[in-house]
Amino acid sequence: MRFSLNRRRFSDLSEQEIVALAISSEEDDARIYRSYAERLRADFPATATVFDGMAAEEDGHRQRLVDLHRDRFGDVIPLLRREHVAGYYARRPVWLIENLGLDRIRAEAEAMERDAERFYLEAAKRTSDAATRKLLGDLAAAEAGHQNTAEKLEQHHLTKDARSSEEEDAHRKFILTWVQPGLAGLMDGSVSTLAPIFATAFATQDTWTTFLVGLAASVGAGISMGFTEAASDDGQLSGRGSPIKRGFASGIMTTVGGLGHALPYLIPDFWTATITAFVVVFIELWAIAWIQNKYMDTPFFRAALQVVLGGALVFAAGVLIGSG
Repeated sequence: MRFSLNRRRFSDLSEQEIVALAISSEEDDARIYRSYAERLRADFPATATVFDGMAAEEDGHRQRLVDLHRDRFGDVIPLLRREHVAGYYARRPVWLIENLGLDRIRAEAEAMERDAERFYLEAAKRTSDAATRKLLGDLAAAEAGHQNTAEKLEQHHLTKDARSSEEEDAHRKFILTWVQPGLAGLMDGSVSTLAPIFATAFATQDTWTTFLVGLAASVGAGISMGFTEAASDDGQLSGRGSPIKRGFASGIMTTVGGLGHALPYLIPDFWTATITAFVVVFIELWAIAWIQNKYMDTPFFRAALQVVLGGALVFAAGVLIGSG
Protein backbone atom coordinates (compact mmCIF):
# COMPACT_ATOMS: atom_id res chain seq x y z
CA MET A 1 0.00 0.00 0.00
CA ARG A 2 2.89 2.33 0.77
CA PHE A 3 4.26 1.75 -2.73
CA SER A 4 0.91 2.70 -4.28
CA LEU A 5 0.69 5.90 -2.22
CA ASN A 6 4.21 6.94 -3.18
CA ARG A 7 3.61 6.68 -6.93
CA ARG A 8 3.34 9.93 -8.84
CA ARG A 9 0.22 10.87 -10.76
CA PHE A 10 0.78 11.52 -14.42
CA SER A 11 -1.07 14.82 -14.18
CA ASP A 12 1.51 16.01 -11.62
CA LEU A 13 4.52 15.38 -13.86
CA SER A 14 6.38 18.27 -15.41
CA GLU A 15 7.18 18.31 -19.11
CA GLN A 16 10.77 17.35 -18.28
CA GLU A 17 9.56 14.36 -16.29
CA ILE A 18 7.23 13.31 -19.13
CA VAL A 19 10.18 13.30 -21.52
CA ALA A 20 12.28 11.36 -18.99
CA LEU A 21 9.47 8.83 -18.59
CA ALA A 22 9.22 8.42 -22.36
CA ILE A 23 12.98 7.89 -22.60
CA SER A 24 13.00 5.14 -19.99
CA SER A 25 9.95 3.52 -21.61
CA GLU A 26 11.65 3.44 -25.01
CA GLU A 27 14.74 1.88 -23.42
CA ASP A 28 12.64 -0.82 -21.77
CA ASP A 29 10.71 -1.61 -24.95
CA ALA A 30 13.90 -1.88 -27.01
CA ARG A 31 15.30 -4.29 -24.42
CA ILE A 32 12.11 -6.37 -24.51
CA TYR A 33 12.18 -6.59 -28.32
CA ARG A 34 15.82 -7.69 -28.27
CA SER A 35 14.97 -10.35 -25.69
CA TYR A 36 12.21 -11.64 -27.96
CA ALA A 37 14.61 -11.65 -30.91
CA GLU A 38 17.21 -13.68 -29.04
CA ARG A 39 14.55 -16.08 -27.80
CA LEU A 40 13.27 -16.69 -31.34
CA ARG A 41 16.46 -16.45 -33.41
CA ALA A 42 17.32 -20.16 -33.49
CA ASP A 43 13.87 -21.42 -34.45
CA PHE A 44 12.20 -18.39 -36.09
CA PRO A 45 14.92 -16.24 -37.69
CA ALA A 46 12.54 -14.16 -39.82
CA THR A 47 10.47 -13.07 -36.84
CA ALA A 48 13.67 -12.44 -34.86
CA THR A 49 14.80 -10.05 -37.60
CA VAL A 50 11.48 -8.20 -37.31
CA PHE A 51 12.03 -7.72 -33.58
CA ASP A 52 15.61 -6.57 -34.20
CA GLY A 53 14.20 -3.89 -36.50
CA MET A 54 11.58 -2.84 -33.97
CA ALA A 55 14.25 -2.55 -31.28
CA ALA A 56 16.29 -0.34 -33.61
CA GLU A 57 13.22 1.87 -34.14
CA GLU A 58 12.80 2.22 -30.38
CA ASP A 59 16.48 3.19 -30.11
CA GLY A 60 15.93 5.87 -32.74
CA HIS A 61 12.95 7.35 -30.92
CA ARG A 62 14.80 7.24 -27.62
CA GLN A 63 17.67 9.17 -29.15
CA ARG A 64 15.26 11.79 -30.48
CA LEU A 65 13.77 12.15 -27.02
CA VAL A 66 17.24 12.42 -25.46
CA ASP A 67 18.14 15.14 -27.96
CA LEU A 68 14.89 16.94 -27.14
CA HIS A 69 15.61 16.75 -23.42
CA ARG A 70 19.15 18.01 -23.91
CA ASP A 71 17.92 21.01 -25.95
CA ARG A 72 15.12 21.96 -23.55
CA PHE A 73 16.23 20.82 -20.10
CA GLY A 74 19.93 19.98 -20.19
CA ASP A 75 21.99 16.81 -19.95
CA VAL A 76 20.75 15.47 -16.61
CA ILE A 77 17.70 13.25 -17.19
CA PRO A 78 15.54 12.57 -14.11
CA LEU A 79 15.21 8.93 -13.09
CA LEU A 80 11.56 8.14 -13.76
CA ARG A 81 10.24 4.73 -14.77
CA ARG A 82 6.85 3.17 -15.43
CA GLU A 83 6.49 1.80 -11.92
CA HIS A 84 6.93 5.30 -10.49
CA VAL A 85 3.76 6.64 -12.14
CA ALA A 86 0.24 5.65 -11.11
CA GLY A 87 -1.91 4.38 -13.99
CA TYR A 88 0.96 4.14 -16.45
CA TYR A 89 0.81 1.13 -18.74
CA ALA A 90 2.82 -1.85 -17.53
CA ARG A 91 4.78 -4.45 -19.45
CA ARG A 92 4.46 -8.14 -18.68
CA PRO A 93 7.69 -9.89 -17.67
CA VAL A 94 9.64 -11.19 -20.66
CA TRP A 95 10.07 -14.61 -19.02
CA LEU A 96 6.29 -14.94 -18.81
CA ILE A 97 5.55 -14.07 -22.43
CA GLU A 98 8.49 -15.76 -24.17
CA ASN A 99 7.36 -19.19 -22.99
CA LEU A 100 3.86 -18.86 -24.46
CA GLY A 101 4.64 -19.38 -28.13
CA LEU A 102 5.27 -17.44 -31.31
CA ASP A 103 1.77 -16.04 -31.84
CA ARG A 104 1.57 -14.89 -28.22
CA ILE A 105 4.86 -13.00 -28.54
CA ARG A 106 3.70 -11.30 -31.74
CA ALA A 107 0.39 -10.36 -30.11
CA GLU A 108 2.18 -8.96 -27.08
CA ALA A 109 4.40 -6.77 -29.27
CA GLU A 110 1.34 -5.37 -31.04
CA ALA A 111 -0.33 -4.71 -27.69
CA MET A 112 2.78 -2.90 -26.44
CA GLU A 113 2.58 -0.37 -29.25
CA ARG A 114 -1.19 0.07 -28.94
CA ASP A 115 -0.96 0.60 -25.18
CA ALA A 116 1.69 3.28 -25.55
CA GLU A 117 -0.18 5.11 -28.32
CA ARG A 118 -3.50 5.02 -26.43
CA PHE A 119 -1.91 6.25 -23.22
CA TYR A 120 -0.23 9.22 -24.86
CA LEU A 121 -3.42 10.19 -26.72
CA GLU A 122 -5.49 10.08 -23.54
CA ALA A 123 -2.82 11.98 -21.64
CA ALA A 124 -2.78 14.67 -24.33
CA LYS A 125 -6.55 15.13 -23.99
CA ARG A 126 -6.28 15.74 -20.25
CA THR A 127 -3.68 18.51 -20.35
CA SER A 128 -4.35 22.17 -21.00
CA ASP A 129 -0.74 23.17 -21.60
CA ALA A 130 -0.19 23.59 -25.33
CA ALA A 131 3.47 22.52 -25.29
CA THR A 132 2.73 19.45 -23.19
CA ARG A 133 -0.23 18.56 -25.40
CA LYS A 134 1.99 18.80 -28.49
CA LEU A 135 4.67 16.68 -26.86
CA LEU A 136 2.21 13.95 -25.89
CA GLY A 137 0.64 14.07 -29.34
CA ASP A 138 4.04 13.66 -30.95
CA LEU A 139 4.75 10.66 -28.73
CA ALA A 140 1.41 9.11 -29.68
CA ALA A 141 2.22 9.62 -33.35
CA ALA A 142 5.61 8.02 -32.80
CA GLU A 143 4.00 4.95 -31.27
CA ALA A 144 1.57 4.71 -34.18
CA GLY A 145 4.60 4.96 -36.45
CA HIS A 146 6.12 2.01 -34.63
CA GLN A 147 3.11 -0.09 -35.60
CA ASN A 148 3.50 0.91 -39.25
CA THR A 149 7.20 0.14 -39.08
CA ALA A 150 6.47 -3.29 -37.63
CA GLU A 151 4.08 -4.01 -40.49
CA LYS A 152 6.68 -2.93 -43.07
CA LEU A 153 9.36 -5.03 -41.41
CA GLU A 154 7.06 -8.04 -41.41
CA GLN A 155 6.26 -7.54 -45.09
CA HIS A 156 9.98 -7.35 -45.90
CA HIS A 157 11.40 -10.07 -43.66
CA LEU A 158 8.39 -12.23 -42.80
CA THR A 159 7.21 -13.34 -46.23
CA LYS A 160 4.22 -15.60 -46.68
CA ASP A 161 6.48 -18.63 -47.06
CA ALA A 162 8.58 -17.65 -44.03
CA ARG A 163 5.50 -17.12 -41.87
CA SER A 164 4.02 -20.42 -43.02
CA SER A 165 7.27 -22.23 -42.28
CA GLU A 166 7.58 -20.64 -38.83
CA GLU A 167 3.96 -21.44 -37.97
CA GLU A 168 4.52 -25.06 -38.98
CA ASP A 169 7.65 -25.18 -36.82
CA ALA A 170 5.79 -23.63 -33.90
CA HIS A 171 2.94 -26.13 -34.26
CA ARG A 172 5.42 -29.01 -34.46
CA LYS A 173 7.23 -27.82 -31.34
CA PHE A 174 3.91 -27.46 -29.52
CA ILE A 175 3.03 -31.04 -30.43
CA LEU A 176 6.42 -32.43 -29.42
CA THR A 177 6.78 -30.40 -26.21
CA TRP A 178 3.25 -30.45 -24.82
CA VAL A 179 0.79 -32.66 -26.69
CA GLN A 180 2.86 -35.80 -27.20
CA PRO A 181 4.17 -36.17 -23.62
CA GLY A 182 0.84 -34.99 -22.22
CA LEU A 183 -1.04 -37.55 -24.30
CA ALA A 184 1.37 -40.31 -23.25
CA GLY A 185 0.81 -39.32 -19.63
CA LEU A 186 -2.96 -39.20 -19.99
CA MET A 187 -2.99 -42.64 -21.60
CA ASP A 188 -0.74 -44.09 -18.92
CA GLY A 189 -2.68 -42.51 -16.08
CA SER A 190 -6.08 -43.42 -17.48
CA VAL A 191 -5.29 -46.99 -18.50
CA SER A 192 -2.61 -48.26 -16.13
CA THR A 193 -4.48 -47.23 -12.99
CA LEU A 194 -7.70 -48.96 -14.04
CA ALA A 195 -6.57 -52.38 -12.78
CA PRO A 196 -5.43 -51.41 -9.26
CA ILE A 197 -8.36 -49.06 -8.67
CA PHE A 198 -11.11 -51.44 -9.78
CA ALA A 199 -9.38 -54.46 -8.31
CA THR A 200 -9.35 -52.68 -4.95
CA ALA A 201 -12.95 -51.54 -5.42
CA PHE A 202 -14.35 -55.00 -6.08
CA ALA A 203 -12.09 -56.71 -3.56
CA THR A 204 -12.97 -54.42 -0.64
CA GLN A 205 -16.15 -52.61 -1.73
CA ASP A 206 -14.80 -49.83 0.48
CA THR A 207 -14.95 -46.49 -1.33
CA TRP A 208 -12.46 -44.69 0.93
CA THR A 209 -9.84 -47.43 0.61
CA THR A 210 -10.38 -47.46 -3.16
CA PHE A 211 -9.93 -43.70 -3.31
CA LEU A 212 -6.68 -43.85 -1.33
CA VAL A 213 -5.31 -46.59 -3.60
CA GLY A 214 -6.34 -44.58 -6.67
CA LEU A 215 -4.79 -41.40 -5.27
CA ALA A 216 -1.53 -43.16 -4.47
CA ALA A 217 -1.41 -44.89 -7.86
CA SER A 218 -2.17 -41.65 -9.73
CA VAL A 219 0.33 -39.46 -7.88
CA GLY A 220 3.02 -42.13 -7.96
CA ALA A 221 2.53 -42.74 -11.67
CA GLY A 222 2.57 -38.98 -12.33
CA ILE A 223 5.87 -38.49 -10.50
CA SER A 224 7.41 -41.49 -12.25
CA MET A 225 6.23 -40.45 -15.72
CA GLY A 226 7.31 -36.85 -15.17
CA PHE A 227 10.84 -37.73 -14.15
CA THR A 228 11.13 -40.38 -16.86
CA GLU A 229 10.09 -37.96 -19.59
CA ALA A 230 12.36 -35.18 -18.32
CA ALA A 231 15.36 -37.49 -18.10
CA SER A 232 14.81 -39.33 -21.37
CA ASP A 233 15.76 -36.55 -23.79
CA ASP A 234 17.25 -33.07 -23.30
CA GLY A 235 15.60 -31.92 -26.54
CA GLN A 236 18.79 -30.61 -28.12
CA LEU A 237 19.03 -33.14 -30.94
CA SER A 238 15.43 -34.30 -31.15
CA GLY A 239 13.95 -30.80 -31.17
CA ARG A 240 11.33 -31.88 -28.61
CA GLY A 241 11.82 -28.78 -26.50
CA SER A 242 12.49 -28.25 -22.82
CA PRO A 243 12.68 -31.49 -20.82
CA ILE A 244 11.19 -29.64 -17.84
CA LYS A 245 8.10 -28.63 -19.83
CA ARG A 246 7.73 -32.15 -21.20
CA GLY A 247 8.16 -33.61 -17.73
CA PHE A 248 5.46 -31.37 -16.29
CA ALA A 249 3.10 -32.13 -19.18
CA SER A 250 3.58 -35.87 -18.83
CA GLY A 251 3.49 -35.96 -15.04
CA ILE A 252 0.46 -33.72 -14.60
CA MET A 253 -1.60 -35.48 -17.28
CA THR A 254 -0.69 -38.89 -15.86
CA THR A 255 -1.98 -37.80 -12.46
CA VAL A 256 -5.10 -36.27 -13.97
CA GLY A 257 -5.80 -39.45 -15.94
CA GLY A 258 -5.66 -41.59 -12.82
CA LEU A 259 -7.54 -39.20 -10.55
CA GLY A 260 -10.42 -39.02 -13.03
CA HIS A 261 -11.75 -42.41 -12.01
CA ALA A 262 -10.37 -42.34 -8.45
CA LEU A 263 -12.27 -39.22 -7.35
CA PRO A 264 -15.74 -40.80 -7.78
CA TYR A 265 -14.85 -43.08 -4.87
CA LEU A 266 -15.20 -40.11 -2.55
CA ILE A 267 -18.91 -40.92 -2.91
CA PRO A 268 -19.79 -43.13 0.08
CA ASP A 269 -22.15 -45.45 -1.78
CA PHE A 270 -20.13 -48.16 -3.54
CA TRP A 271 -22.31 -48.73 -6.60
CA THR A 272 -22.99 -45.02 -7.16
CA ALA A 273 -19.23 -44.37 -7.02
CA THR A 274 -18.44 -47.33 -9.28
CA ILE A 275 -21.02 -46.41 -11.93
CA THR A 276 -19.75 -42.82 -11.88
CA ALA A 277 -16.19 -44.12 -12.31
CA PHE A 278 -17.35 -46.23 -15.28
CA VAL A 279 -18.75 -43.10 -16.95
CA VAL A 280 -15.54 -41.15 -16.25
CA VAL A 281 -13.41 -43.94 -17.74
CA PHE A 282 -15.57 -43.96 -20.87
CA ILE A 283 -15.15 -40.18 -21.27
CA GLU A 284 -11.38 -40.39 -20.65
CA LEU A 285 -10.85 -43.07 -23.28
CA TRP A 286 -12.83 -41.23 -25.92
CA ALA A 287 -11.03 -37.98 -25.07
CA ILE A 288 -7.70 -39.75 -25.67
CA ALA A 289 -8.96 -41.02 -29.04
CA TRP A 290 -10.06 -37.49 -29.97
CA ILE A 291 -6.68 -35.99 -29.04
CA GLN A 292 -4.88 -38.64 -31.07
CA ASN A 293 -7.09 -37.87 -34.04
CA LYS A 294 -6.77 -34.09 -33.78
CA TYR A 295 -3.09 -33.67 -32.98
CA MET A 296 -1.38 -36.93 -33.96
CA ASP A 297 -3.25 -37.49 -37.26
CA THR A 298 -4.40 -40.93 -36.13
CA PRO A 299 -7.66 -42.00 -37.83
CA PHE A 300 -10.37 -41.58 -35.22
CA PHE A 301 -11.87 -45.06 -35.40
CA ARG A 302 -8.45 -46.70 -35.26
CA ALA A 303 -7.48 -44.56 -32.28
CA ALA A 304 -10.80 -45.33 -30.60
CA LEU A 305 -10.40 -49.05 -31.20
CA GLN A 306 -6.87 -49.08 -29.80
CA VAL A 307 -7.63 -47.00 -26.74
CA VAL A 308 -11.04 -48.42 -25.89
CA LEU A 309 -9.94 -52.03 -26.47
CA GLY A 310 -6.81 -51.60 -24.40
CA GLY A 311 -8.70 -49.80 -21.64
CA ALA A 312 -11.43 -52.45 -21.62
CA LEU A 313 -8.88 -55.25 -21.25
CA VAL A 314 -7.12 -53.54 -18.33
CA PHE A 315 -10.46 -52.69 -16.73
CA ALA A 316 -11.65 -56.28 -17.08
CA ALA A 317 -8.43 -57.55 -15.56
CA GLY A 318 -8.90 -55.30 -12.55
CA VAL A 319 -12.52 -56.37 -12.05
CA LEU A 320 -11.70 -60.07 -12.38
CA ILE A 321 -8.76 -59.89 -9.98
CA GLY A 322 -10.77 -57.89 -7.48
CA SER A 323 -13.80 -60.17 -7.71
CA GLY A 324 -11.71 -63.27 -7.30
